[in-house]
Order: sequence, then structure tokens, then C-alpha cells
Amino acid sequence: MFVAIKGENFDANTFAKDALKKGSLCVIIDNLEFYVDERTIIVKDSLILLQELAQYHRKYLNIPILAITGSNGKTTTKELTHKVLSKKFKCKATIGNLNNHIGVPLTLLSFNKETEFGIVEMGANHKKEIEFLCTIATPDFGYITNFGKAHLEGFGGIEGVIIGKSELYNYLEENKKIVFINLDDTLQEEKTKNIKRISFSNFEISADLFINKLEANPNVTVFYNSIVINSNLIGLYNSSNIQFAITIGKYFNIIDSEIKTSIEEYYPDNNRSQIIKSEFNNIILDAYNANPSSMNLSIQNFLKLEKEDKYLIIGDMYELGVETDAEHKNIINLLSKNKKVECFFVGNYFYKNSIIEEKKYFFKDFENLFNHIKSLELKNKLIFIKGSRGMKLERILEII
Repeated sequence: MFVAIKGENFDANTFAKDALKKGSLCVIIDNLEFYVDERTIIVKDSLILLQELAQYHRKYLNIPILAITGSNGKTTTKELTHKVLSKKFKCKATIGNLNNHIGVPLTLLSFNKETEFGIVEMGANHKKEIEFLCTIATPDFGYITNFGKAHLEGFGGIEGVIIGKSELYNYLEENKKIVFINLDDTLQEEKTKNIKRISFSNFEISADLFINKLEANPNVTVFYNSIVINSNLIGLYNSSNIQFAITIGKYFNIIDSEIKTSIEEYYPDNNRSQIIKSEFNNIILDAYNANPSSMNLSIQNFLKLEKEDKYLIIGDMYELGVETDAEHKNIINLLSKNKKVECFFVGNYFYKNSIIEEKKYFFKDFENLFNHIKSLELKNKLIFIKGSRGMKLERILEII
């Protein structure tokens, strides 16, 4: 079935005839001008049809669904959780980052009668978006990874982020569902006091899952009870993602050995915290996206690594609105006076706020950065790369 949706660049109604030629059983359009034959279904709004169809399909299947949202770590958390729950259930999860008003319906429609458990990632860049996605997916369980400085332009600041993401908590509370919570996050602990919750903690021994110890050198190792999990994720900022996956596994009575295997078998990809050993260097590629919270945490983690010859390549952060200059200055200040790490900043925002300081280099565009890095002929270095998706910093890999 081909559902024709209008976007910024295309009106898919124009593809209805081709879709039928290529094998679609029917096409759904919202513009009578593109009617083909009896296989054409005309509706008032194709997008609304897609959303309502997904909502109906979800109710028809009537399977448990976990919703995951948050400013950072949604996709990594989803992938870890999918691996763990798949040890017990025929589990399906959001593919890639299909997590918006179109992606969530497509995710739900990918579930079928064989699916026993669904995981739905929910993204948002403005208030009321999570609330709307909850009405479609009607989750039974929920988890918010964190409240961070992401999409500040759309949310109107960090307070807007907290309100927007907490719409998942509001839904779970109103419908008497269950939330999973990191007790070490005091803000989230406060916001979930009136909801039935399953908790984990690295400090609070009364939590449903108490983590004895966490390490990151650079990969995260988690210790609980007598279990040691050696993950392939770098940085302590990834530890809560792992802790949640353990917690939900324990909640559904998956044995520890299978939880351990599931997490240790997960390797990040798609430019997310990937560890790459090239012919010349060791590279930490985290260029899928960036916001002030994730940038700050990942840089601090990188600076702590006990390794000489460290290089940082960081690109602009987008969708920050009036906070753009201030947040880019904050990152520059974080690295200011650090004489041990070579820092390469790229993009209009960093360039606009550039400073003159030893081992700090600023480039207005990727081409200038590329040519400079190429001239250095880097070898035997540890290189960390991070920036917003629009920067496409992974292009630098071909020369390092």
C-alpha cells in the first residue's frame, strides 16, 4: 500500500501511478487530480490517515509497547533494549531513527501478529509532540533517557525541553502505566513520584537494580551483584543506557547471563560512538548528532582518557536558537587552556566565536578543515569526532 504524503520537497500524490506500476496493491491519495483507477483510495489527509491507521493497528495487535524518549541516547538505549528483550520475546523496534509523526506510525505498522513486544522511539523538537505520539502508540511502559540542551530553538529553552519530554510521564501517569527511572537523576526522580516505577541506581541501594560499580576505560564496564558486563560503548555517559537495558531485562525475568551476552554483543554503528581503527589512527566517531549536553559530556570523557597524542574535531551544533552563540562559547571555554589536546573547530558558529590560543584551530567550513587535516598526515593518534548531523563530519575519515 502506497500512502502519498506531502513534504517540503515532494508531493507524493504525483507518484501514485508509478507506485501501482511498481506493485502496490493500492494507493492512498489526498488530491483527486491524481486518481488512477479503482485501486486508488481518496482521503481528506493522507498523513492523518497513516496516523489513525497505525493507532488502529496498535490497538488491534494489543501487545505491550515500551516508549523511549529523551535528549540524548535514545537510539543506543533502544538498540540495547531490543537485544535484551529479544532473548525472551519476538520483539520489534523502531528502525533507525524513524521516531517522529511519520516514523512512529511506520514503526507501529511494521509490527505484525507474530510480534510479542514493541519498542517505539519517540523524538521531538517542540512541545505537544510526545503527547501526540503517545496517543498513537499508547505505550504500556516508558523511559526518558535524560533532559538535555537539544532542540532548544523549537522547545524555547531547557525548561521547554523538560516540559516536552515529560509529556510521556503525563501519559503514563494518567493511564496508570509503568515508568522506568534512573534514581540518580534527581529531576526525573521528582517528576515520577506519582507513577508506578521500576528504578535503577548507582548510589541508592533500595533501587530495583543497584549497580555496584561503573568504569569507562574507554569502554563502559558495569558491575551488579556478581555480574560483570564489558560493553562496546565508550564513556560513562553511556552507562545509564546500559543500566536501563539491564533493568528492563530483570523486570521481564530474563536471566543474567543472557542480559550480559545481549549487551556485550551490541556494537554501535551509524556514526554513534563508533570505535574505528584505521590504517593510521584510532578514531572515536560520534558524528551522528550533537547538542550542548552530549557535546559537553563526551568531550569531558575524552579528556579523561589516559592517552597521549589526542585530537578533537568538533563541528557546529544546530537548532539552538538564541542560545547558539552562548553554547558554542561554552564548548570553546571548556577546552580553553588545555594544552594537551589539539582542537579543531569547524562551522560558522564556532568560527564566529573563535579565539586565539595554542592548539586551537578554527575553520569556517569543512573544506578548509579537510585540507588542513590532510596536510598534517596524522598517524598513531587518538581522534574524537563529534558534530551535528548537518556537518557530516564522517567525511574526514578518508584522510585519517
